[in-house]
Parts: sequence; structure tokens; C-alpha cells
Amino acid sequence: MTTTPAFNFHALTPDLILDALQHVGLYAESGLTELNSYENRVFQFMGESRQRYVVKFYRPERWSEAQLREEHAYAAALNEAEIPLIAPLSLAGDTLNAYHGYFFAVFPSAGGRQYEVDNLDQLEMVGRYLGRIHQIGSQDVFKARPTLGLDEYVIHPRQVLETCALIPDGQRHAFLAAADNLINAIQQHWHTQWQPLRLHGDCHPGNILWRDGPCFVDLDDARNGPAVQDLWMLLHGDKAEQRIQLDILLEAYEEFSGFDQRELALIEPLRAMRMVHYLAWVARRWEDPAFPRSFPWMTEGSFWERQTAVFREQLNQLQEPPLQLTPMY
Repeated sequence: MTTTPAFNFHALTPDLILDALQHVGLYAESGLTELNSYENRVFQFMGESRQRYVVKFYRPERWSEAQLREEHAYAAALNEAEIPLIAPLSLAGDTLNAYHGYFFAVFPSAGGRQYEVDNLDQLEMVGRYLGRIHQIGSQDVFKARPTLGLDEYVIHPRQVLETCALIPDGQRHAFLAAADNLINAIQQHWHTQWQPLRLHGDCHPGNILWRDGPCFVDLDDARNGPAVQDLWMLLHGDKAEQRIQLDILLEAYEEFSGFDQRELALIEPLRAMRMVHYLAWVARRWEDPAFPRSFPWMTEGSFWERQTAVFREQLNQLQEPPLQLTPMY
């Protein structure tokens, strides 16, 4: 099975974490509570001032220092524009620190309620803030971070899945055939013109906290791409429900940023790309003990049989007319 380079988090002991925090002038008065994160390692703790913090240790060999600094600079630019996004704190004169081979950043711990996916008032407010985020994001592009594209999201993942030992031999042929058909369809739909801008990159409901309004978290997947990438994951339900949500979302969004409606044709291709990329991501990380523990169903034949069916259904979705705004008469 193809995996990432053999680097793991075994060396990231509690003592090393506490030493890293002391290195930037923070002393934990409480124990370290590990938070839900697969790609990185994230811990909450309380400092001497009784203030809660979150420290993120980035997975080595995933992002370069330049790419991490671009993420932090984008977060700072959004905060300067008074956009509610949890940005890293500057400690010891820097937001990005290094200790014993790990880059890490410390964030204020932000409480909040879960974003309500069926609350159209909340959706409207999220749309307004996404318009503001893209207003800032469109002023430049990332130079070090990648642009969302087929190589990263389907071509290389297909190569990983080709040799993935998690797929049972009895399921392999049907699954890979369904994957190939889906990828071919994605490639045919990827010619829609779009203007790249700096994105949140992974703007799903789990990355939105709700207080007096939305608070965005986790720019870990920030990259250049089409604006619709930050919108489509907020839509759910059948086509009629999605059309209502899209109308509300874009009307609020366009108070601050223009939107090219041709990008709506990318919604189902982007959904398909995420499906392929996700499976390959888990396969790449399988040597990390957190992944077999968190995704035990990936070793079951029934899981891959269902994924084959999901790929075939998504292929059908790609052959349907794209989602459109409600016509205005």
C-alpha cells in the first residue's frame, strides 16, 4: 500500500508538548486534552492566567514552512478585516514556532454552539461572511500553497487506491472500474472557467462555530481554487432544498463578492473529487495508529462494496443538469 514518508507522532510525548509550550512562554496549569484531529495533533490546556488555549502540532512533511506561513498570514488578514476566524497567537515573536522537528501554533480556545445546518438564518449570515472572506481572498493568491486541481484530488489518489491493501481482492476490480468511470467524468466537467482565489478550503459545517454569529476555524486546507469550493459543502438535501439554500447563500454572499454562476457546474465534480481524495487520504495515513483506530470499517469488504455503489451514483449525478439558482421572473 502506498503511504506517506515514514514519519509519525510517536515522539510527540506529553513532556515534549509541555516543553514546547514553555519554549514560547506558556505554562500549562491543567492536563492536556487531546481534541479530535486526524491530520495533525491538537490539544487543549489551561494556562497560568486561567485562559484556555489550543495547541496544534502540524503533521511533518505535509506543508512546508512557507505554506504554513501563508496560512497564518491569510488568517491575520481576515482578522484585520474583522472577520470572525480563529487565528494563531503570536508567541515569542512568531505565530509559527518549531520544537524538536515539529512546527506548532497556539490558538485561543473558542467556545460556541454547533452550526445548525437547517437554520436558514444562520446560512444567510454564513453566506455574508464567506463573501467577506472571499473579498479578502481575491486580493491575491497563495504563492506557496497549491491550487485545487485534478492531480492532487483524483490522479494521485487513484494511484494510491490502485495498490491499497485495504481493498479486498474480491472488491478491487469493481471498485477501481467505478473509480475510473467517475474520474473520467470529472475530467470532462473540469473545463468550466473559474478565477482562482484564496479559499478556506474545507468550509463544512463542522468548521463553523456559532456564538453571536459564525466563527470560522481551521485553515489547514486553505489553497487557491474556485469560490464555489467554499459554498457547496453547506448545501444538503434534495435538489429543491439545495436550490432554496443556494438562493439564500448567494444572495447574502454577493453583498460583498461577485459570483460567477458558471461555477455552479463544478459542485458535483468537486463532490466527486472529495470522495476519491478522502479514501486515498485514509489509505496514505494508515500507518498512523490513529487511522486504523478511527476508521476500522475501511478493512471490511462491505465498506468497499458501498463505496463502489456511491461512486456509481455520483457518476449519475454528474450526468444530470447542474444545480441552478431559482429563475427570476
